[in-house]
Order: sequence, then C-alpha cells, then structure tokens
Amino acid sequence: KEGKLVYVDKTDFRIKRMTRKAGALIIFVVDASGSMALNRMDAAKGAAISLLSEAYKSRDKICLISFHQDQAEVVVPPTKSIVLTKSRLEGMPCGGGSPLAHALTIAAKVAINEKKVKKDVGKVIVVLVTDGRANIPMCISVGEGFDPVLLPSINGRPTKEFLNEEAISCAKKFRALDVNLLVIDTEDKFVSTGIARVGWLP
Repeated sequence: KEGKLVYVDKTDFRIKRMTRKAGALIIFVVDASGSMALNRMDAAKGAAISLLSEAYKSRDKICLISFHQDQAEVVVPPTKSIVLTKSRLEGMPCGGGSPLAHALTIAAKVAINEKKVKKDVGKVIVVLVTDGRANIPMCISVGEGFDPVLLPSINGRPTKEFLNEEAISCAKKFRALDVNLLVIDTEDKFVSTGIARVGWLP
C-alpha cells in the first residue's frame, strides 16, 4: 500500500553466476607422405572434411597438422574457421617420408598449450589419419641425424620395428595428458599390414 515500507533482507537477493563452458579442440593429424598418394589421400581428406563439418556444428575449435618429408607442421593453428581449415586441407601437398612420431609429438604440444597454458578448451581429441607406415625417426625430424650403430638399423636405415615402437610410444603419452586419440586407418585392405590399427589406442 502507498506509504508502507518494504523491508528487503540480503537473503532476498539471488545471484546467478554465468560460467563459460569450455569447448573441445579437435586436432587433425593428416599423413601426407608418399605412401598416402592417389586414392588414399583423397579418402583421407574426405574423412577429415566430414569430421570438420561435425566439429563446426558443435562450435569446437579445430587444428590441422600435416606430416610428410622429414617433419610435421601445424598448417592451421587452433581456430573455429572451417573455411580456412578445409581450404588448407584440400590444397595439402603429398609426397616424401612419413615422420609419424614427430607428428604425434607436435599434436601433444598443441594440446598442452591449449589445455594448460591458454586453458581455452576442456577436451582435446586427436584424429590421426594415416596408413601407419612411418619411415622417418624422431631424431631426423629434430635435426640430430640417425646413428645406425646406436639405434636398430638395417643397411644404415632404421628398422620398421624401431619406427613403429617409437610412434606407438608417442601415442601412448596422450593418456597422461587426458587427450583422446582416434586413428583412421587408410590402408588398402587388399595390401593392409595392420600397422595403423595395432597398439595405437593405449
């Protein structure tokens, strides 16, 4: 009523704190080595583009890492631009060696930077698109050179067993980082060695 005082206590106030939901980061690690040429590379790009579309619908951040020749490189840093990522993916060159261990190491560094340094994402998923045929050891990727005396080798080159174990060791480190790893095997099933499917998921 007019002239009547209303007493307001502090318990009458309700404050809703708005928290920003941390999104996900999907790191695409695409094998662009010589063994991925022709049909395999087309299939790899098709699979990656399909997953890119799903990431866009969820408004997730995406990152693109390519590996061929002697090293892996971040082609597209973490972004929400599917247009840029798709363009870089479609124009990605193909050929040369397969530095798989280096690619996984670079992916781990990106994940650590986004999760622990920038603290910008809550979940990180690494999507590895490869036939698993690694042939470039980490030491060459970082410029140290390969020593056939100290390391397992045949005719001066690293053995397949050494290369596979090195790559698998790098892949298993994702668990400690709380990063999920999805491997898309691009091998032709008629000549598949099964390398891309064995031992990857820790």
